[in-house]
Amino acid sequence: MRITAVTCVKNEGPFLLEWIAFNRLIGVTDFLFYSNDCTDATDRMLDRLADHGVVRHLPNPAEGRNYQMEALKDAKAQDVVTDADWVWIADVDEFLNIHVGDHTIPALIAACNDPQAISLNFQFFGNGGVEAYVDRPVIEQFTRSQNPDIWCGEMAIEVKSLVRKDFPVQYYGAHRPFTRKSVPKDRQPVWTDGSGRPVPEAYLLAANERRIRKFPARGARDFATLNHYALRSLDSYLVKNDRGDVNREHRHFDDTYWRERADVAWEDLSIRRYLPALEREMDRLKALPDIGALHDEAVALHRAKLAQLNAQPEYQEMRAQLKSVGTLPPAEEKLLADLGIAP
Repeated sequence: MRITAVTCVKNEGPFLLEWIAFNRLIGVTDFLFYSNDCTDATDRMLDRLADHGVVRHLPNPAEGRNYQMEALKDAKAQDVVTDADWVWIADVDEFLNIHVGDHTIPALIAACNDPQAISLNFQFFGNGGVEAYVDRPVIEQFTRSQNPDIWCGEMAIEVKSLVRKDFPVQYYGAHRPFTRKSVPKDRQPVWTDGSGRPVPEAYLLAANERRIRKFPARGARDFATLNHYALRSLDSYLVKNDRGDVNREHRHFDDTYWRERADVAWEDLSIRRYLPALEREMDRLKALPDIGALHDEAVALHRAKLAQLNAQPEYQEMRAQLKSVGTLPPAEEKLLADLGIAP
C-alpha cells in the first residue's frame, strides 16, 4: 500500500526527523514537503533527505499569504500524490495514534472496512509545565491533554483526514477533502470517523459552515485519535510565536491560542508504545550522510533563536505571562465564572 503524507513547514528543523520517522512506522511510504522562508536548516535538511530518497521537497508555490491552501492545490497534481493509494494531510506537530492491530495506517483502514476517507479528531496535548526545550521526542515529553470528548466547551472537535485514491476530490482542504459538486447526494463517498462509523451527514456534505472541518468526538476514537502537540515546550512556543505559521505570514499567536490548548486534565500515555521503534528509526535517519549534522544544526539554531528572543523585553513579558496563566480554556473559565464557581 502506498501512503503519501503531505505537509507544509516553516522552521520545523528540530522536529522533522521525529515526524518523518513516526510516520514511516505507521505505514507512510512517501512524503511531500512544501517549505517557505526557513532560517533554521529545515529546507536544507529536506533537500538532503530528498537526495537520499526519503522525501520529496518543493518550495511553497504561494505568491500571497495562503501558504497551505496553495501548496495543497499544487500537491493534487504531483505524481507522489496521484500515484498514492492513500493521502494523509497533516502538520509536523500532529501524530496519528492508532489503537488497533499493529498500530499502522493499514490496520486502521482495515478496522474501518476500507472506506474512501477516514477523519480523525484532534486530541490537544498541553504544555504540562515543560519550560525548557530538549532534543527528545515530543511524543515522549507531553502526556496530558484535554478530556478527549470536549474542547473549549464544545463537543465537536476538528479533524484531519486520510483520503483513498478513488475519493471524488474537488480539492484537498487542510482538514478534509471536498467532494466534487457533480456527485449526487445519494452517491456520496464512504467516509468514516476513527471508530469506523459514518461521519455525520452535515460534515459529509459540508452543509453546515460550523461543521465543515469538525464533528463530535465522543465515540469517534475507538481505532485512532490524532495527537496534536501545538504548544510543545514554552521555549519552542516562543520561537513558534516569532516565526508566525505556514498559513499566514507574520501572524502572531497571543495567549488565547496557548490557553485554548493548555488543558492538562487528562493523561494519555498510549502513544509511547511507538517510542522504542521511533528512536531506532530516528537513529537510522540520522546515520544518513549529513542528516545527523543538519539535525544538530537545526537544534543549535533553535536554541540560538530562543536566546535572542529571551533578550527582548516583549518576549520576557510573554514568557512570564504564559507561565502565569491557568490551564483552563477561556470558554471554560467563563462558564465557571457565570456559574459563580471558582476555578
